[in-house]
Amino acid sequence: MINKGFSLIELMIALVIVGILVSIVFPSYRQYVVESRRSDGIAMLMWVMQQQERFYTEQLSYTTDLTQLGFTANPASENNNYTINAAQCGTDPLNRCVLLTAVPQGDQTGDGNLTLNSRGVRTPVDFW
Repeated sequence: MINKGFSLIELMIALVIVGILVSIVFPSYRQYVVESRRSDGIAMLMWVMQQQERFYTEQLSYTTDLTQLGFTANPASENNNYTINAAQCGTDPLNRCVLLTAVPQGDQTGDGNLTLNSRGVRTPVDFW
């Protein structure tokens, strides 16, 4: 008699192997997705900063009111992973420096903020 199927033990061994592989691969995949979504926030920061620089050439000052640049009050990135806020750079007046912050939304929340100021300082450095 020829056996043409799988035994229950063989099937259970295959499931255990697949389970081990998934438990190893899934956290790496999750981290990859979080890192790849950062590009969404970075692109929006760069776009808003470009508009800030254009505004500066006309007004000789930056603005914290992003509606003056043609955006909504807190514009969202293309895939809604980040919203952008503008503020002064510490104690420097707005005619010298503006700080843009990309605040993560949804599944990105645990990743932390991305910042870019008009002097080109980017934080956190390892995210850029």
